[in-house]
Amino acid sequence: MSDAVIRTTDYLPEANSATGRAIRAGQAALRGERKGARGFLPFAGPAIVASVAYMDPGNFATNIQAGARHGYTLLWVVVAANLIAMLFQGLSARIGIVTGHSLASLCRIHFPRPVSLAMWGISEVAAMATDLAETVGAAIGISLLTGLPLLYSLTLAMVLTWALLSLQSRGFRPLELIIAGFVGLIGLCYLIELLISPPDWRLFAWHAVVPELRNADAVTLAVGIVGATVMPHAIYLHSALMAGRMPTATPAETAGVLRRSNIEVAIALGFAGMVNIAMVTMAASMFNPAHPEVAEIETAYQTLLPLMGGFAAMVFMASLLASGVSSSVVGTMAGQTIMGDFLSFRTPLWVRRVVTMAPAFAVVAIGVNPTEALVMSQVVLSLALPVPMIALIVLVFRPGLMGVFLPGRTTRIAAIAGTMVVLALNMVLLAATAGS
Repeated sequence: MSDAVIRTTDYLPEANSATGRAIRAGQAALRGERKGARGFLPFAGPAIVASVAYMDPGNFATNIQAGARHGYTLLWVVVAANLIAMLFQGLSARIGIVTGHSLASLCRIHFPRPVSLAMWGISEVAAMATDLAETVGAAIGISLLTGLPLLYSLTLAMVLTWALLSLQSRGFRPLELIIAGFVGLIGLCYLIELLISPPDWRLFAWHAVVPELRNADAVTLAVGIVGATVMPHAIYLHSALMAGRMPTATPAETAGVLRRSNIEVAIALGFAGMVNIAMVTMAASMFNPAHPEVAEIETAYQTLLPLMGGFAAMVFMASLLASGVSSSVVGTMAGQTIMGDFLSFRTPLWVRRVVTMAPAFAVVAIGVNPTEALVMSQVVLSLALPVPMIALIVLVFRPGLMGVFLPGRTTRIAAIAGTMVVLALNMVLLAATAGS
């Protein structure tokens, strides 16, 4: 069996397994035999898995710095980035459902070989940047919890991630349920943080909708927020998770899967957006303006101890650990589908894990500031982001590929506008870096 992300087209689940029960329940819902929540739950999972990428330690790093340095003023970036993420995750799921292929494999099939190889190279860099953020974040959480040195904590994070990834051999459902539990824990932790330190709701409401970029540092953080929110690897992964997940026999059944997928994307990505907003809000209310120097995850934890008490600091650490472990799992899954589907070449899981972990070990070993490495990794992700976005737009709006499930004109306009926003932010960042 392939070591790539498990799809139902590759895996025949046992009748009594969680995956087998989910498929049977989903098919019953498509036939109209299950209604309401019972008819929706079998389809829930892929968007929840993808949403983990929007709550990873890179988000912690950029959002803490944004809130501590600039208060509530960058909330609008989080809101805009999350709306773009919803749109593109929905399109990624759509192309996987309709074609039965991942976005990466469609790029290999439909684009010239040199183009697809260049896309693979850029996407591999993005996958490594992703894994850097996720595994270093998990290591920071383990280090804060256990007192172990960061390098040992990184090794422990790698082993824990590997153990969770082994669940892929049991089908898609067990891993989906575990990741959903991590997502719920992250959300609960930030709800508690907001209850401990309520925000200034007037400033919150104003800056959530009114754009403002005060200086070059705000621009860099804005691009980092976009890179941490609209994730290249999540766009690739979502299509792979949906390809053949719920077998359909008619266009009407395919339309039913699409409808439920869109609902799940709105719920899961909406939840992820609220968590990101809560991250910035927590940092703004707790650290700005009294502690604008808080720019590192470890410093945020240590500052919370005397400021808000041990309970608030422990809740923060628990959310970071859940985020790091779950997103590291999702990042490796995405790396598998990027390499496997772009190149039509499968690698053993341990090889994939070692390759993507190498930058994280290098950063920790040479003593680079972990939080600064996380922020810069998000900037790299933002610069790589237009590649899957443009590829998805080109493919998902091809009538010959999508048939009756071709998205409408409004969706096309919104997708192009979202891509232009990302490109514009990238150009502003490059100009600021060049001293313009």
